[in-house]
Amino acid sequence: MAAGPAIACTVATSDSGGGAGIQADLKSFAAAGAYGVSVLVALTAQNTVGVTAVHGLPLDFVRAEFAALDSDLRPQAVKTGMLFTAAHIELVADRLGELSWGPLVVDPVMVAKSGDRLLEEAAVDTMRRLLLPLAHLVTPNWPEAEALAGLAIDSEAAAIAAGRAILELGPEFVVVKGGHAPGDPVDLVVHRGGVERLPGTRIASRHTHGTGCTFSAAITAHLALGFTTEMAIARAKEYVTAAIRQAPGLGSGHGPLEHFPPEWTGQKPPPGSGEGGATSRRSRSN
Repeated sequence: MAAGPAIACTVATSDSGGGAGIQADLKSFAAAGAYGVSVLVALTAQNTVGVTAVHGLPLDFVRAEFAALDSDLRPQAVKTGMLFTAAHIELVADRLGELSWGPLVVDPVMVAKSGDRLLEEAAVDTMRRLLLPLAHLVTPNWPEAEALAGLAIDSEAAAIAAGRAILELGPEFVVVKGGHAPGDPVDLVVHRGGVERLPGTRIASRHTHGTGCTFSAAITAHLALGFTTEMAIARAKEYVTAAIRQAPGLGSGHGPLEHFPPEWTGQKPPPGSGEGGATSRRSRSN
């Protein structure tokens, strides 16, 4: 196989408004310097105001997408986003467990910024049982962490407790995002060695559509490029902050980010000589 840029894959849903989903993921991959490929599981009709229709793709077609990439464009890291139904999650978990595409970042998308539900309620348990055990890293916000952990979150201590509960489901890192917290947001990186706080400054803006997709995609791209998990998280947080600050101001609702912000100095090589990034759970077990 010819040498080329690192490949990052997104397994998620199309956002016709371009601010979230597959579209946001691919732009985030490109901004970081990774080549983006995709497996679509569903399509949405949406804009900055809301979601008006969702169409799940046939499972046989989704399976064919996995096969096409595996035969020619195997990723070094992969993320999942909106997966829509329990049946789609079952298929995605089966394929990712079999194919060993590198570290898996799970963005457990459940509800759109507009409040529209994007994941069947019955599918949450399927995600907990089948997908999270495969994950290297999970990136829930407070409501998603509550659903995955079965715990109420009303404080940083409660968010840490939820992160630890999710950790017991299988991933090695859980980043409980602080956007829903009062005051300035603090992202909490929970792992078996402890907890790291990543404080930030809240940016007064309604243009925050796709922040979760963008954050998890940036982490995935940096893992594919060879960054350590901790450095990938830190770089992704810097990128999302720049993308919110430079948002283009589109739409009358929750507008999109600027995925190529002028202030972002992306495409940096990982520090150190020969330093590898995260490895997948499957590759470590071989």
